[in-house]
Amino acid sequence: MVRTLISWNVNGLRAVERKGFLTWLERERYDLVSLQETKISAETKLSESLREPPGYRAYWDYATEKKGYSGVACYAREDFLPERATSDFPEPVLTGEGRLLELDYDDFVFFNVYFPNGKASPARLRYKMDFYAAFLARLRKLRRAGRAVIFCGDVNTAHAEIDLARPKENSTISGFLPRERAWLDEVVAAGFVDTFRHFVKAGGHYSWWDQFTHARERNVGWRIDYFFASEDLLPKIRDAFILGDVLGSDHAPVGIKIEL
Repeated sequence: MVRTLISWNVNGLRAVERKGFLTWLERERYDLVSLQETKISAETKLSESLREPPGYRAYWDYATEKKGYSGVACYAREDFLPERATSDFPEPVLTGEGRLLELDYDDFVFFNVYFPNGKASPARLRYKMDFYAAFLARLRKLRRAGRAVIFCGDVNTAHAEIDLARPKENSTISGFLPRERAWLDEVVAAGFVDTFRHFVKAGGHYSWWDQFTHARERNVGWRIDYFFASEDLLPKIRDAFILGDVLGSDHAPVGIKIEL
């Protein structure tokens, strides 16, 4: 069976609900929908339809120290539920800001991640790099244990010049710094495949656009939302894509199709 997995930074779950999110979810019936930047501190504050959409089971992680900040969620179809789900990790840097969900399926371990943004200050950039390092260590541990892995989310870094419209102008900006890009090189060296780039070699494909400059209308964007899969899963992945026509956020949903 071919399953469709989606990742979307919604820039506020309640905001995107007002823009037709639930209609989109009901129409498309994707098997697993991973959301970042939900900006909620408890699902009890959501509408019933968002807490548990018909046909789905919901999983949540919240920012515990700063309300209305960060947050991730997964909606899994009732016929595609994980054996286990957790947001509790032994690495302190991975907890506290509501950035990470781990779902354990028979065929792979799945991560939905909202990686930190390093633009605000040097301290936030250090936190981002620490988060990157801890997460990659966790991936490597799973791979040493023989587990296949998929991770998706807003990585908050464009990997190569082809992944943003204006690389030279942004070469000193967090999101395209050499040290951030080098981490993505490490991910690839650890045996993970950028699924979209595996299928699409051309440039001009982005997943985030600055709202204030109306950059989406001009397609002056960044590809910072990814699906990475361990190399052993690559034969099962049938497609990877960006849903650029889906509106409601400054990010577009991205996804893969995988045969399981």
